[in-house]
Amino acid sequence: MLSQATIDSFQNDGIAFIPGLFKAHLDSLRMGVQKNIEEPGPYAAENLNEGEIGRFFDDYCNWQRINEFRNAAFDKNIAKAAALLMQSTTVQLFHDHVLVKAAGTLKPTPWHTDGPYYFVKGKKTLSFWVPLDPVKKATLRMVTGSHKWPKPVLPTKWLSNENFYPNADEYLPVPDPDKEQMDIREFDMSPGDAVAFNFDILHGARGAAADQQRRAFSLRLLGDDTRYTERPGPTSPPFPNHKMVEGQILRTDWFPFIDF
Repeated sequence: MLSQATIDSFQNDGIAFIPGLFKAHLDSLRMGVQKNIEEPGPYAAENLNEGEIGRFFDDYCNWQRINEFRNAAFDKNIAKAAALLMQSTTVQLFHDHVLVKAAGTLKPTPWHTDGPYYFVKGKKTLSFWVPLDPVKKATLRMVTGSHKWPKPVLPTKWLSNENFYPNADEYLPVPDPDKEQMDIREFDMSPGDAVAFNFDILHGARGAAADQQRRAFSLRLLGDDTRYTERPGPTSPPFPNHKMVEGQILRTDWFPFIDF
């Protein structure tokens, strides 16, 4: 199903490209995204400041109410690919995430790593990022091997650029990978292709093309070494009243294991 080179790429670089992995769900996911836009969830956000051109919508944690997201999340072939990439005996669903940029939206997705925003710890983590439109220059950009940096990258709020937590000295400042000439990896992707990356990979994206919207679906998954960990403030997603404690496997009624 996956070549050893693809698995090695994920294990060593924190990044892997899997052509067509979500192709069977492409039309369904487009329908699900439209439902999401028409009926946003409680965590939906618009990510442009006043005066910025276009629209940058995102929302997450909707798989329980949008069947199209649920069907993709519980696809056994997708879960099997995740298990092979993470080298994990189990795959646990963390959350789904939708990001939509209207055509001509100039604002880039800021450079960031997902891990510090979450209340999970562990090395076996994986995000699938799936374009639902031709992406061209709007594809995902990732810094090779950044999941192995000595400190995590500082999480910030996308609109205000404020620090997410008070203990900034425990994190690396958000770098400018272009200016610092880091090894940035991006792929020539078609709708339904997937790129997989570790939660601690630094990544971002350019604005949308002038004549093409960019809809992307992401799926966040956990491997068999991940556990709940306390953060010094509210996480994103926040999952209020979860009642979990340090070192616990995430509660399976909220974060189910996926058969594969």
